[in-house]
Formats: sequence, C-alpha cells, structure tokens
Amino acid sequence: MNMVSAFQKVVFQNYANFNGRARRAEYWWFALDSFIIGIVLAGINEWAVSSGNFVAILLTSILYYGVSLALLLPGFAVVWRRLHDIGKGGQWYWICLIPIIGFIWLIVLLCKPGEPQENRFGPEIEEDEA
Repeated sequence: MNMVSAFQKVVFQNYANFNGRARRAEYWWFALDSFIIGIVLAGINEWAVSSGNFVAILLTSILYYGVSLALLLPGFAVVWRRLHDIGKGGQWYWICLIPIIGFIWLIVLLCKPGEPQENRFGPEIEEDEA
C-alpha cells in the first residue's frame, strides 16, 4: 500500500463505508495525505488573503473548506473501520471526546496491529488487498 492507493481506496472505493476493516497502512497513509492536502490548501488560502484580492480569497476559501468537508466523512469512516480491525466497535471513536487523555488513547488504539484472525467485523485483510 502506498500513499496514492490508500487515498484512492478510502475516498473512491469506501467513501462512507463503515463496515469491514482497515489496516494500519490504509489509515495512516490517508491521514498523511489529508494532512498534506490541508497544509497545501491552507497555504494557498493564506497567499490569497495576503494578496488582498477578494475574488482569490473567496475562491480559495471555498476550495479549502469544500475539500475539508469532502474528506470529513471518509476520514471518519476509515477510523471506524480501523477500530474494527483491532476488534473494537467503531463507537470507541468517541473516546476522543474525553479531554487530553481520550485523544491519546484513540491514537494508541489506531497504532495497534489488527487482529490476525477473522473477527466479528469481517475476515482478515490480506496485505496485498490493503
């Protein structure tokens, strides 16, 4: 799994799929891709703001917030499926609402290796499929 294939799998094949499992590589590559896209678009938006051109500000803001909203649902879904891979229900995502410790706990869960056998969320994902 590489950066581009992980992004394509999450966004185009599993846009709002909350069923099944997602390997660590799928989740972390998507997270890195989303972070890079966000940084680039924020930089472009900041350039437009510093230029003072109202039309450029409007267009880049629409682009930035539009892409952010478009990536919100697949991002949520891939976290949900990642939690399924370690044998936890997707509802464990809400642990991040506990101040400070909840976010750390969620990161630890997302870093754990998936269960090597079939679990209640589906069969083991082969590495070449992920």
